[in-house]
Amino acid sequence: MQNTLEEDLGLALDEHVSFELHHHDGEFVKAGSTIASIKGNARAILSGERVALNYLGQLSGIATLTHMFHQEVKHTKAKICDTRKTTPGLRLFEKYAVLCGGGQNHRFGLDDAVLIKDNHIVVAGSVSKAVQSAQSAVGHMVKIEVEVDTLDQLSEALDASADIVLLDNMSNEDLRQAVTIIDGRAVAEASGGVNLQTIKGIAETGVDLISIGALTHSAPNLYLALDFATIK
Repeated sequence: MQNTLEEDLGLALDEHVSFELHHHDGEFVKAGSTIASIKGNARAILSGERVALNYLGQLSGIATLTHMFHQEVKHTKAKICDTRKTTPGLRLFEKYAVLCGGGQNHRFGLDDAVLIKDNHIVVAGSVSKAVQSAQSAVGHMVKIEVEVDTLDQLSEALDASADIVLLDNMSNEDLRQAVTIIDGRAVAEASGGVNLQTIKGIAETGVDLISIGALTHSAPNLYLALDFATIK
């Protein structure tokens, strides 16, 4: 795959441009490190510089932030997940960056799995009716997740045989109670207001997953630059 990437980048700029990677996806690099070398016509290289740096900076920032969250929960069973809050047209790349940072991917689109949110529950009339409606419309291989705000809603979702429950904006105490109530009957996912200061406490409640939209919509860019060097 790396050879294909190098060939594609070279051809996109100029057929005589060469591209050599010194570090691969998911590797740690120190400040000042050279991550790749490009040789070729200066005009061709500079014409693609900004686009390439924009991609690399954004995706490296996502991977770095994901790793920071991962480090906070590695002593627990909780896994860090992204969301669908991605840049239009770049979802595949941004979710790959999350994987490189040690996270996991949530669904890629509306067809991967069913996520029943508060508006769906209002339209259906109740949690159980919403789950039943989804179960009747999808195949047995499709998982159904329900977003719940209260422990009463949680019990209703479990009684309706939801596969995953999204515990939205709950306190840590409520999360602990929710994990006890679930007792392995469904996957427990926490979400809402998660940051680097709160993530450890959330993970220690015993939830299985913690989904964080900020991984992709608010990760700071990692600073990268293209510097020319004279070849002697």
